[in-house]
Amino acid sequence: MKKILLCAAALALSLAPLRAEPVKPVPAPPWRLKDADGNVVTSGQFRGKVVVLDFWATWCPPCRAEIPGYVELQKKYAADGLVIVGVSADDDTPERPAAVKKFIEKFGINYPIVMADDSVSGAYGPIDAIPTTFIIDREGRIRDRKVGALPTADYEKRILAVLRSEP
Repeated sequence: MKKILLCAAALALSLAPLRAEPVKPVPAPPWRLKDADGNVVTSGQFRGKVVVLDFWATWCPPCRAEIPGYVELQKKYAADGLVIVGVSADDDTPERPAAVKKFIEKFGINYPIVMADDSVSGAYGPIDAIPTTFIIDREGRIRDRKVGALPTADYEKRILAVLRSEP
Protein backbone atom coordinates (compact mmCIF):
# COMPACT_ATOMS: atom_id res chain seq x y z
CA MET A 1 0.00 0.00 0.00
CA LYS A 2 2.81 2.43 0.89
CA LYS A 3 4.44 1.76 -2.50
CA ILE A 4 1.15 2.50 -4.28
CA LEU A 5 0.75 5.80 -2.45
CA LEU A 6 4.34 6.87 -3.11
CA CYS A 7 4.04 5.82 -6.77
CA ALA A 8 0.84 7.82 -7.16
CA ALA A 9 2.51 10.78 -5.53
CA ALA A 10 5.56 10.41 -7.81
CA LEU A 11 3.31 10.33 -10.87
CA ALA A 12 1.36 13.34 -9.65
CA LEU A 13 4.61 15.21 -9.06
CA SER A 14 5.75 14.51 -12.58
CA LEU A 15 2.56 16.26 -13.73
CA ALA A 16 2.41 18.94 -11.03
CA PRO A 17 4.71 21.84 -10.28
CA LEU A 18 7.84 21.02 -8.32
CA ARG A 19 8.10 22.14 -4.70
CA ALA A 20 11.63 23.29 -4.01
CA GLU A 21 12.57 25.93 -1.55
CA PRO A 22 15.41 27.06 0.61
CA VAL A 23 14.44 26.43 4.21
CA LYS A 24 15.33 28.11 7.45
CA PRO A 25 18.51 26.24 8.43
CA VAL A 26 17.70 23.59 11.02
CA PRO A 27 19.90 20.75 12.25
CA ALA A 28 19.60 17.66 10.06
CA PRO A 29 18.48 14.62 12.05
CA PRO A 30 21.31 12.11 12.48
CA TRP A 31 20.86 8.71 10.88
CA ARG A 32 22.41 5.26 10.88
CA LEU A 33 21.39 3.01 7.98
CA LYS A 34 22.67 -0.05 6.15
CA ASP A 35 23.88 -0.02 2.57
CA ALA A 36 23.06 -2.73 0.01
CA ASP A 37 25.93 -4.87 1.35
CA GLY A 38 24.71 -4.63 4.94
CA ASN A 39 27.43 -2.20 6.05
CA VAL A 40 26.39 0.56 8.45
CA VAL A 41 26.63 4.11 7.07
CA THR A 42 26.05 7.10 9.36
CA SER A 43 25.40 10.76 8.78
CA GLY A 44 28.44 11.48 10.97
CA GLN A 45 30.72 10.03 8.28
CA PHE A 46 29.96 13.08 6.16
CA ARG A 47 30.74 15.84 8.68
CA GLY A 48 32.22 18.88 6.97
CA LYS A 49 30.71 17.91 3.60
CA VAL A 50 27.71 19.26 1.74
CA VAL A 51 25.30 16.33 1.56
CA VAL A 52 22.48 15.85 -0.92
CA LEU A 53 20.17 13.36 0.82
CA ASP A 54 17.83 11.91 -1.81
CA PHE A 55 14.85 9.71 -0.86
CA TRP A 56 14.10 7.66 -3.98
CA ALA A 57 13.02 4.20 -5.20
CA THR A 58 14.01 1.90 -8.04
CA TRP A 59 10.46 1.87 -9.43
CA CYS A 60 9.98 5.67 -9.39
CA PRO A 61 10.24 7.26 -12.89
CA PRO A 62 11.15 10.81 -11.70
CA CYS A 63 13.74 9.31 -9.34
CA ARG A 64 15.28 7.26 -12.11
CA ALA A 65 15.38 10.32 -14.37
CA GLU A 66 17.43 12.28 -11.81
CA ILE A 67 20.05 9.61 -11.11
CA PRO A 68 22.33 10.21 -14.14
CA GLY A 69 22.51 13.88 -13.15
CA TYR A 70 23.42 12.97 -9.58
CA VAL A 71 26.16 10.66 -10.88
CA GLU A 72 27.60 13.57 -12.88
CA LEU A 73 27.30 16.05 -9.99
CA GLN A 74 29.08 13.61 -7.67
CA LYS A 75 31.96 13.31 -10.18
CA LYS A 76 32.10 17.05 -10.78
CA TYR A 77 32.01 18.28 -7.16
CA ALA A 78 33.36 15.46 -4.96
CA ALA A 79 36.70 17.23 -4.65
CA ASP A 80 34.84 20.33 -3.43
CA GLY A 81 33.20 18.38 -0.60
CA LEU A 82 29.90 17.26 -2.15
CA VAL A 83 28.48 13.88 -1.21
CA ILE A 84 25.24 12.60 -2.63
CA VAL A 85 23.55 9.91 -0.54
CA GLY A 86 20.62 7.98 -1.96
CA VAL A 87 18.09 6.66 0.55
CA SER A 88 16.17 3.76 -0.98
CA ALA A 89 12.49 3.96 -0.09
CA ASP A 90 11.77 0.65 -1.83
CA ASP A 91 9.61 -1.78 0.15
CA ASP A 92 11.52 -3.22 3.11
CA THR A 93 11.71 -6.85 2.02
CA PRO A 94 14.53 -9.38 2.21
CA GLU A 95 15.01 -8.89 -1.55
CA ARG A 96 15.46 -5.09 -1.34
CA PRO A 97 19.25 -4.98 -0.84
CA ALA A 98 19.91 -7.30 -3.80
CA ALA A 99 17.49 -5.39 -6.05
CA VAL A 100 19.04 -2.06 -5.07
CA LYS A 101 22.55 -3.44 -5.59
CA LYS A 102 21.59 -4.58 -9.09
CA PHE A 103 20.13 -1.12 -9.77
CA ILE A 104 23.32 0.58 -8.54
CA GLU A 105 25.39 -1.49 -10.94
CA LYS A 106 23.02 -0.98 -13.89
CA PHE A 107 22.96 2.81 -13.48
CA GLY A 108 26.65 3.20 -12.54
CA ILE A 109 25.80 4.97 -9.29
CA ASN A 110 29.00 6.39 -7.79
CA TYR A 111 27.64 7.59 -4.46
CA PRO A 112 26.47 5.83 -1.30
CA ILE A 113 23.03 4.23 -1.29
CA VAL A 114 21.43 3.25 2.01
CA MET A 115 18.18 1.52 2.88
CA ALA A 116 15.51 3.77 4.42
CA ASP A 117 13.72 2.78 7.58
CA ASP A 118 10.77 4.31 9.39
CA SER A 119 12.96 6.25 11.79
CA VAL A 120 14.83 8.18 9.09
CA SER A 121 11.71 8.71 6.98
CA GLY A 122 9.92 10.05 10.04
CA ALA A 123 12.81 12.24 11.12
CA TYR A 124 13.00 13.92 7.71
CA GLY A 125 9.34 13.73 6.91
CA PRO A 126 6.87 12.80 6.63
CA ILE A 127 8.16 11.74 3.22
CA ASP A 128 4.86 11.85 1.36
CA ALA A 129 6.29 11.65 -2.15
CA ILE A 130 9.49 10.68 -3.84
CA PRO A 131 11.86 11.92 -4.87
CA THR A 132 12.23 14.13 -1.82
CA THR A 133 15.70 15.60 -1.55
CA PHE A 134 17.50 17.68 1.06
CA ILE A 135 20.69 19.72 0.83
CA ILE A 136 22.59 19.68 4.12
CA ASP A 137 25.40 22.18 4.64
CA ARG A 138 28.89 21.55 6.05
CA GLU A 139 27.63 22.33 9.57
CA GLY A 140 24.91 19.68 9.35
CA ARG A 141 21.96 22.02 8.76
CA ILE A 142 19.18 21.41 6.23
CA ARG A 143 19.31 24.30 3.78
CA ASP A 144 17.01 23.17 0.97
CA ARG A 145 14.14 20.74 0.45
CA LYS A 146 12.90 19.57 -2.94
CA VAL A 147 9.86 17.39 -3.61
CA GLY A 148 9.79 16.09 -7.17
CA ALA A 149 12.34 16.00 -9.95
CA LEU A 150 14.28 18.99 -11.24
CA PRO A 151 16.59 19.23 -14.25
CA THR A 152 20.21 18.68 -13.21
CA ALA A 153 21.38 22.14 -14.34
CA ASP A 154 18.72 23.82 -12.20
CA TYR A 155 19.42 21.70 -9.13
CA GLU A 156 23.16 22.19 -9.58
CA LYS A 157 22.62 25.93 -8.96
CA ARG A 158 20.87 25.14 -5.67
CA ILE A 159 23.68 22.79 -4.62
CA LEU A 160 26.36 25.34 -5.56
CA ALA A 161 24.68 28.02 -3.47
CA VAL A 162 25.27 25.81 -0.42
CA LEU A 163 28.59 24.30 -1.55
CA ARG A 164 30.13 27.74 -2.06
CA SER A 165 28.55 29.50 0.91
CA GLU A 166 30.58 30.45 3.94
CA PRO A 167 29.55 29.15 7.37
